[in-house]
Amino acid sequence: MTQRRRDRRPCTSNPVSGAYSPPRSQGDALEVDPHGVAALAEHMAGAGARGLTVLGVFGEAARLSWDDRRLVLHTVLDATELPLVVGCTSLGTAPVIDEARMATELAGDRLAGVMVQANSPDRATLQAHLSTVHEATGAPVVVQDYPVASGVSVPTAVLGEVATLPFIAAVKAESPPTPVAVAEVTSRCDAPVFGGLGGLNLLDELACGAAGAMTGFSYPEALVACVEAWSPSDPSKSRAALLDYLPLITFEQQAGIALAIRKECLRRRGLISESAVRPPARTLPESLMPLLARHLDAIK
Repeated sequence: MTQRRRDRRPCTSNPVSGAYSPPRSQGDALEVDPHGVAALAEHMAGAGARGLTVLGVFGEAARLSWDDRRLVLHTVLDATELPLVVGCTSLGTAPVIDEARMATELAGDRLAGVMVQANSPDRATLQAHLSTVHEATGAPVVVQDYPVASGVSVPTAVLGEVATLPFIAAVKAESPPTPVAVAEVTSRCDAPVFGGLGGLNLLDELACGAAGAMTGFSYPEALVACVEAWSPSDPSKSRAALLDYLPLITFEQQAGIALAIRKECLRRRGLISESAVRPPARTLPESLMPLLARHLDAIK
C-alpha cells in the first residue's frame, strides 16, 4: 500500500487486500483486550491480507481514549509484520495532526499511510487540510471519502484532483455508488483507489479500476481470494470466490447495526470472545440472531 499505482489498469498485477481489525472489548467497562486484538491481527495476516487498517471507523477508534489507541496500535505492530494504514478520526486539522503524529511515532517505517477523512467539498479547503497534515508529520496520506461517518459529501471530481498531490498514498472511495466513484477517481489520478463498505460492491469496484479491497468483513479470506483471482478479461474466478459470501456481506452491512453484526460474526468464528459494541452504537437485535446463524451455517 505504500506504492502509488502508475497505470490505470482495471487490476494491478499485485493486488492489495486490507482488513480492519476492530479492537476487541471485554467486561462491563468495554476495555480493550490486547490478546484479542493480537489474535485478530494474526488471523488477518494468515488469511493473506497485504496490510491492515488500524483504528478505523469500525475499529471504534472514535470511542477509544488516547491511551487505548496507543495500546491497540502497539499490539498490532507486535502481532504482525504487515504494513499499516492508521486511521485518524477527527475532521479538524489540528487534532488530525496529533493523531497522525502518534501513528508516525509508533509505526515508523511500518506506516503505509495515515487515513484522513475528507472534511470539505471545497477543493482548496480539502487540499490545505491534507497538505498541512502531511507537512506537519511527513506521513503519506490515504484520503477517505466516507460521508456516513464524516457527514461531508465530496464531489468525485474534487476527490480525484486532490489525489494527484504527491504525498497521497491512496484514496478510499466510500460514497455510494462506490463503483461510479472508483471509476471517476481513477480516471483523474494515478494513486490506487479502493472501495469499501464491507465488500458490498467489491466485484464491480474491481471492474471499475479499484486496486483491491481496503475494508472489513468477518471472512477476510473471501475478500483476499476475490482480489487475487481478479482478471479484467475473465472475472468469473473472482466472482466465484466471493459468491457464497455475498448474502453474509449484505447482512453484515445493515445500516446502524453493521458493527454489532460483524463483531458477533467474529465472536462466533472464535476470533474474539466478546462482541459488545461501545455506546452509542446500537446493539444487535435479538430478532436477527437466528438469521445470523443461518448465514454462518450456509458458509460452513
